[in-house]
Amino acid sequence: MSELRYGVIGTGMMGVEHVQNILATERGVVTALADPAASSLDQALAACGDSSAPLTFTDHRALLDADVCDAVVVATPNMTHRSVLTDVLAAPVHVLVEKPLCITTAECLEVKKLAADRSHLVWVGLEYRYMPPVTALLNEVRSGTVGTVHMVAIREHRFPFLRKVNDWNRFSANTGGTLVEKTCHFFDLMNLVLEGAEPVRVFASGGQSVNHLDEVYDGQPADMLDNAFVIVEYDNRARGLLDLCMFAEATQNQEELSVVGDLGKVEALIPDDELRVGRRGEHWIGGVERRHVADDSIAHQGLHHGSSFIEHQHFMDAILTGGAAEVSIDDGLLSVAIGEAAHRSIATGAPVAMADILG
Repeated sequence: MSELRYGVIGTGMMGVEHVQNILATERGVVTALADPAASSLDQALAACGDSSAPLTFTDHRALLDADVCDAVVVATPNMTHRSVLTDVLAAPVHVLVEKPLCITTAECLEVKKLAADRSHLVWVGLEYRYMPPVTALLNEVRSGTVGTVHMVAIREHRFPFLRKVNDWNRFSANTGGTLVEKTCHFFDLMNLVLEGAEPVRVFASGGQSVNHLDEVYDGQPADMLDNAFVIVEYDNRARGLLDLCMFAEATQNQEELSVVGDLGKVEALIPDDELRVGRRGEHWIGGVERRHVADDSIAHQGLHHGSSFIEHQHFMDAILTGGAAEVSIDDGLLSVAIGEAAHRSIATGAPVAMADILG
């Protein structure tokens, strides 16, 4: 195949983002869209412009029955992933499902069973892996710059949750909670940096301090946490730390990643797109190497600094060459499980063993 036919199921903000990135690759064409909300379908059609004239459906099952897609993107609200994937995984199409894979570990395990015997790809949309500064950081770690990794620290200081259709993202019951919905990305990055190590215990403290306090829907107050600290311990004695604040848009960098080993330290700053590298015995405080990291091949920056474009390039390459999914169901499952453990730790005030989450 020289061209891939895509269907996009769920054409809200992230669905439109996927449409724009697919078309920017010049190897993908959007042949079908599905969403029960007419306004969301209209936005996705507008994003297609004159480049394609996709069929539109109000039900994802009708899209699958039309048999006009080689690959499908699932970008529906989090709480629908389990039911939508039941139908999608039964169809002969490659699948990219937006993060989080599902809203609970139990649902992720059910999806894993459904996908066990498929010959088509299932890829989880944890696109932060593909941000150029993150890729550069991972390359430094893999090349041995920091030696044996002992500490991974990730800070996200950002703006509050945006509005979504019917305000579904204001409730933990719909999203899995902030530490599943938002920060599964960062737990995935911790796991990726500490490749080969398994998370064994999670400590967390968090709350809803500023955002959405006065928002009530059908008598139910919004309950999404807006700040947290999370510590993840691994079986090789390394530790990961997440520092999340969602009322900190008055900041220079939204994401700051730091990896420290016995030989040095490497940092990535986004959106400054700066990589900092320090080697013990060669550099001192204030005198590390600084590099601007960019990828001129990115045709669409979008909402995530070009990472979704790169993600789709890799997804397409895997389909066209018969390769494996770079971001597997197991990756998606583990990122959700750590988030679920963090929420349980906040609720109980105690550390949570990952074995108790994973079963």
